[in-house]
Amino acid sequence: MADILRAVKGMNDILPPSVPRSDRLPDSALWQWFETTVRSVLARYGYQNLITPVVEPTALFVRGLGEVTDIVEKEMYSFEDSMNGDRLTLRPEATAGIVRAMVEHNALYNGPLRIWLMGPMFRHEKPQKGRYRQFHQLDVEALGYAGPDVDAEMILMVRTLWRELGLVEGRHVRLELNSLGQPDERRAHREALVKHFEQHADALDEDSRRRLHSNPLRILDTKNPAMQAVVESAPKLIDLLGEASLAHFNAVRAVLDAAGLEYRINPRLVRGMDYYNLTVFEWVTDHLGSQGTVCGGGRYDGLIEQLGGKPAPAVGFGLGIERLLLLIQELGLPVPSGAPLAYAVIPSPALVPKAAVTLEALRAAGLSVLMHAGGGSMKSQFKRADASGARYALIFGEDEVARGEVALKDLRNAEAPQRSLPLTGAAAWAAELLNA
Repeated sequence: MADILRAVKGMNDILPPSVPRSDRLPDSALWQWFETTVRSVLARYGYQNLITPVVEPTALFVRGLGEVTDIVEKEMYSFEDSMNGDRLTLRPEATAGIVRAMVEHNALYNGPLRIWLMGPMFRHEKPQKGRYRQFHQLDVEALGYAGPDVDAEMILMVRTLWRELGLVEGRHVRLELNSLGQPDERRAHREALVKHFEQHADALDEDSRRRLHSNPLRILDTKNPAMQAVVESAPKLIDLLGEASLAHFNAVRAVLDAAGLEYRINPRLVRGMDYYNLTVFEWVTDHLGSQGTVCGGGRYDGLIEQLGGKPAPAVGFGLGIERLLLLIQELGLPVPSGAPLAYAVIPSPALVPKAAVTLEALRAAGLSVLMHAGGGSMKSQFKRADASGARYALIFGEDEVARGEVALKDLRNAEAPQRSLPLTGAAAWAAELLNA
């Protein structure tokens, strides 16, 4: 027998709930529920779906993310196209590809756009709980909007998504907020950081010393506990913001305050990409260990021009789906099981035609019904019905069908009496089962 071929390390199968697995990765029913919820929430805010390729030119990410970011330096899956020698990369994040698509298709010609994308991303990093080499991300962008009102609305939209998923802000997740100002303010802050860290060079680790003159802002994002004291004492960008940047930040805060959304201003919040300016935010949790960020984003007004388009402002966020679903599981929140509402027990093959007609009518009325296939005894079929997680068994016995009926048994309530329902006009009683 040939050896079993297995998935690439750090890349996982998303299995249906009926397939047991040894790890706690979310099943496809949980994914579908999340995706349906996302589509509903984003539609209410006027966002449209966009789908882009998973493979992009490597130069897109080098130019868009920054040459000295961890993603570009260490984590990208890049390769040479054997057909023409082009340098290509599996997308490590979504924003650069979205902006590329908008520029290429002149998408902002008729005005601003609110769009979203959901799909796989790829980063070559050490796989661990909530962090994988192929991961999935929800990416939401508002392109062509300059005002703080859209920044604030986007943050409130995330709160709406949390509530739809059963997460409580302040208890399960909390908001952290900062402003990165404009390029000239960041340059002044950069100079102050370099001077500060040069004075404390002995306290820096190797990675921070390497970044000291190329990207000192990233040092603020270090997870090295030995460096926290020197990072905490570093100059804060918010103290160097000009009047316009402060006005933008305060306008965002005013909307959040009016909406009753609590947040913490975190002056060390810088995000991982070089393209951010003004508002940046993260939703974090204490329930996933060190992998605390579940959603983050901010404004990136210079990226569209940087990638060849006409200057236009933009703001957006990314949400790691695996990490969020893991959080929902860790908290034990109620989620759909993915089980059918009913399971059809058909003891005789001769009864399948009449049963199938009734089942099609029920499905057309909105019921999810799993039909037993392959024969077997009544006992074995009821065992399968129970294992399916269905609430009801629909029993197409010879006597019932001869009377033009089907028997209904509640599999989750042993006290409920078995009932008989007419085969014809099944849509009339389908609504009753759906709403029970």
